[in-house]
Amino acid sequence: MSRGNRRFAVTTVSVNAGPEGNWRITADTRAGTAPAEEPLELRAAGETLVTTMRTPGHDIELAHGWLFTQGLIRNREDVVTARYCAGAAGTGENTYNLLDIALADSNRADLSPGLASAPAKPATGLCGVPVSQYVAETVIGLPGPITPMTLDPQVVTALPGMLHDARAQKRSGLDIAGVFRADGTPVVVREDVDGHHAADKVVGNLLLADALPANELILATNARTSYELVRKAAVAGFAAVVTTAEVSSLAVELAREAGIALAALVSENSLSIYAGEYAADQVRN
Repeated sequence: MSRGNRRFAVTTVSVNAGPEGNWRITADTRAGTAPAEEPLELRAAGETLVTTMRTPGHDIELAHGWLFTQGLIRNREDVVTARYCAGAAGTGENTYNLLDIALADSNRADLSPGLASAPAKPATGLCGVPVSQYVAETVIGLPGPITPMTLDPQVVTALPGMLHDARAQKRSGLDIAGVFRADGTPVVVREDVDGHHAADKVVGNLLLADALPANELILATNARTSYELVRKAAVAGFAAVVTTAEVSSLAVELAREAGIALAALVSENSLSIYAGEYAADQVRN
């Protein structure tokens, strides 16, 4: 059994209508699996940056992606080493749940979790930041402008099937994130119990491959797309975000302000475009 799954005894209960109108309940217990979820602590200079839950696997990519999208690093050279802490458990066995990060700038004083998750402070008033200001300040803080992309409906509607086909574990129940070129060519696909961490993993993969910013690339996912997911995409420079799930209102506003194309509720025969343009000449009536 890989660290990506855990085995349990699972009882499946079926309720069916009998021939005389009564209900027949049957149960079957057998071995089943569930996607693994374990804590991962990222630590730098002896201080914990974040402890989060994730699906084990591609932890180095996850760490690089998280550090990058939080604004703590700007390129792969900013991380000197990222290694598991040996003997993390009381038995001396390595749990592979703690990564020690050595940064090139070891004297940084701003290693605070969630550094880039939100505007640093409200500009005016005591009752919070207006949504428009919140989004505008997020966009101002981005590393660079987004290269606009015109969505091809035929490509976008093919992405859900491509995500499914690329799964490492069929019907695993994990969230999945994939990077695709504008023509639908896959670049990298990763899975995690948390959709944000699946995105961090693909961003980390691109960072380690010196492939950021993600100009002219699409970030596709099956996870509900929130402000935070679109923010991660914007920091990495993605031109488009595509999801088979729904989107939040703040995700839409950020995508529009940042110039990211955003399509949601994507299936094999339809998509809903919340931001950006689509290629009308590709549509067949």
